[in-house]
Amino acid sequence: MRKAEPRLQRKLLAWLLGPLLLLLVLDTAAAYWVSQRFANLAYDRALHEIAREIVLHARPGEAGRPRLEMSEATANVLLTDAQDRLFFRVDAPDGGLLGGDPSLPRARLAPGRGADPRFYEDSVRDERVRMVAAWMPINEAAGAPMVQVQVAETLNKRKRLALEMLASVVVPQLLLILLATAVVWIGVSRGLQPLQRLRHAVSDRSHLDLSPIDTHDVPGEVRPLVDEVNELMARLGKTFDFQNRFVADAAHQLKTPVSGLKAQIELALRESDPERVRHSLAQLYISADRLSRLVRQLLSLARNEPGALDTVQLQPLDLNAFALEVGMDWVPHAIKRSIDLGFEGVEHPLMIAADRDRLRELINNLVDNAIRYSPPGGRVTVRASDTGDGHARLAISDDGPSIPVEERQRIFERFHRLLGTQEDGSGLGLAIVSEIATLHEARIELEEDVDGVGNTFSVLFRLRHA
Repeated sequence: MRKAEPRLQRKLLAWLLGPLLLLLVLDTAAAYWVSQRFANLAYDRALHEIAREIVLHARPGEAGRPRLEMSEATANVLLTDAQDRLFFRVDAPDGGLLGGDPSLPRARLAPGRGADPRFYEDSVRDERVRMVAAWMPINEAAGAPMVQVQVAETLNKRKRLALEMLASVVVPQLLLILLATAVVWIGVSRGLQPLQRLRHAVSDRSHLDLSPIDTHDVPGEVRPLVDEVNELMARLGKTFDFQNRFVADAAHQLKTPVSGLKAQIELALRESDPERVRHSLAQLYISADRLSRLVRQLLSLARNEPGALDTVQLQPLDLNAFALEVGMDWVPHAIKRSIDLGFEGVEHPLMIAADRDRLRELINNLVDNAIRYSPPGGRVTVRASDTGDGHARLAISDDGPSIPVEERQRIFERFHRLLGTQEDGSGLGLAIVSEIATLHEARIELEEDVDGVGNTFSVLFRLRHA
């Protein structure tokens, strides 16, 4: 069986009405106790008056022992009640029964003139009764004999009076709580209407609609939740934008190389000369290598989008030693291209906070571009230095064609390539460098080389202080 889902409306009603119902129960208990007390006070006076009337029929007897002279008619008048049964007994000081009902339990009171009567509850013939017991003189004369008088009465009219008094208190309160329940129900329902409108606004949306939820008329208690949902939708929108852009970039860039591969395969299939087939396969290998490089760059670009900030793992790193380590990996390729690859560093560590893998990718792209576009016999220099203003500079200089000033901003855009360039490329290398620099909160600069030949790409990182 499915468990009922929690409802805010029910919880609010429970918290608002629960204390009221608890107070009603406590008030009912207190009112019942008070009503019983007042009912006893009212009827105890009448019971005490009956006891005083009975004493008036006591007379002095022989040897000073009192006797009770009360006719049956008198007893009927005193003890007749429309709602309850009454019992009495009168005892002499020596404990002897002078008159009345012997089944009435005898009270154990110490004889004393002027003592207050005792009221209490007891049982007579398995029936609960209210009883008064008191020592009273048989007349007003000094030294008159004392008798113990007990009068008991069943509880019917006391209970009826107590219930009437209780009803007069509880019924109006119960009606008031019922009215309060209706008012609270209506108030809570109206108060939750903005949440219902918010639910409909979200449920009626298309799965492609990631625009912010309108916070107009949203209760202040729910506003933080709606703001967080809007932020989540904004992040999802950015993620989808990055994915769509990556798919579009990949489709745009892969279409031409794949078409070229297909054409070269068709050409190779038509060749029968082994030498020409071998030449076609060599061209296929070159094209496949270019395609592989393009795919790596596309994946790298996607991995280093601004939205990937949460995946960046910045750790302390010596830029001086790391730049030398990565530069050494390119020595064989530089020798193959007849490029003089050098390194200039400092004698002390340049500690920065960096993601090791991404920083390697940044240096690889800059060095690859520098070697690729420098002519045979040219020079490429990797430098690591301290700017003196709290930054570490990583600079890669080359002897390639100088980039015009008007192109120095666009050169970092995706798929942007300079006209007249003979080298193969996708126009993604510097875009990847720019994205990685942004993830490191670093600044990238482009200027002419110090010797006036080629270009110098500099990336400035904040130094990490111990």
